[in-house]
Amino acid sequence: MSNIKFGNYLTELRRGKGFTQRYVAFELGVSDKAVSKWENGKAGLNLEQIKKLASLYDVDYKNLIEFGDDNKEPEIIKIVLTGGPGGGKSTALSKIDNYFTPRGYRVLAIPETATELIVHGTTPLTSRTNFDFQRTLFRLQKFKEELIEANARKMKADKILIVCDRGIIDNKAYMSDVEFKQLLKEFNTNETKERDSYDAVFQLVTPAKGKEECYTTKNNKARKNTIKEARELDDKMIESWTGHPHFRIIDNSTEFDKKITRLLKEIAIFLGEPEPFEIERKYIIDIPNIKELEQMPNCTKVDITQTYLKSDDDTERRVRARGIDGNYVYYLTEKRTINSLKRVEVERKLEPNEYIRLLMEADDSLRPIRKTRYCLTENNQYFEIDIYPEWDKQAIMEIELSSEDQIVNTPEYINIIKEVTDDEKYKNFNMAKEMPKQLVKKLR
Repeated sequence: MSNIKFGNYLTELRRGKGFTQRYVAFELGVSDKAVSKWENGKAGLNLEQIKKLASLYDVDYKNLIEFGDDNKEPEIIKIVLTGGPGGGKSTALSKIDNYFTPRGYRVLAIPETATELIVHGTTPLTSRTNFDFQRTLFRLQKFKEELIEANARKMKADKILIVCDRGIIDNKAYMSDVEFKQLLKEFNTNETKERDSYDAVFQLVTPAKGKEECYTTKNNKARKNTIKEARELDDKMIESWTGHPHFRIIDNSTEFDKKITRLLKEIAIFLGEPEPFEIERKYIIDIPNIKELEQMPNCTKVDITQTYLKSDDDTERRVRARGIDGNYVYYLTEKRTINSLKRVEVERKLEPNEYIRLLMEADDSLRPIRKTRYCLTENNQYFEIDIYPEWDKQAIMEIELSSEDQIVNTPEYINIIKEVTDDEKYKNFNMAKEMPKQLVKKLR
């Protein structure tokens, strides 16, 4: 029995008694980490443990079991497949189903909405304006996603993977910035909310970039793009999704079957199969020209506030507010270090009230980290440049990798001072103990 609502209920019962996780662990003869996982909804309890816990909290163990059963919900993860024309999304959908179903996932696919509309007669040309067509597409896409998600919550499954063949933000590539902002306004939403409503985004680059001989319009009635138009659309897709916290680009550096295999590997890494490893490199760099960065179409600015929470075990816990112009998405992240490059990381989105509640658990010995992040797509890789208000000349650049031996193709306009991947001083957790300005002095 394990789920977030049940875990929150156990937390409330423990706090109502004034017990610490360590005390509960001692009384039940388990580790602190086990109690933490119960309360985070990441691990289940057997019947004997439930009975002992019920006795400790002065509740009927049968009521505890019923509460867990009544409130059990599947873990739902929603990802997007995007990219320019002919990238392989349709093939990828069936491969994802075949690959992840045997691994315990119920895979639910949401077909490309634009294609559905176009092949049945609703096109930008038959609509009064392109804006009208995009409005219809937006409304239908939202409806399909909400319907599938609502149905998924009622399914008898532990893990559900929703795969969207394109997402809401793809509309942006077919509109001007002014039109897209107007569209979002009509639906009373914002770009940060819509973009980050997906847990991960995977871009399958069009074969019009590097595999031109494989590009065709014959296998899709809705596809009319020339090679040049396909390339331009692919670039616009990358620009539109840049800024998402989990964005990966699958290029055409291999044959098509290996390209799909690389996609499956990237999705598996994100899902944590078999474990949620995060592999990254970190560098101290000279602060690049901010005005030039902000004018680049392949760069998106994001404000981040990161607060560390008290923890009863060796797991690092933090909450993060991520967004721009007052529009934020909230996350809870837990990390455990494996080696200098590899960490086990588990992350979930929070409702605003959950975020506020968790802020009450802030570790007072650690200062909040505030930074401006520039998300940059270059050379088919995704870089994150963090600018700290206390730093005058240096910044930190990170890149997540799919393997420890992957080559980093740093943009030519970025000047690396040194790599600090395995330098503990520059881990965010340790930076929260020491002012960044002091770190820069040490660097010099």
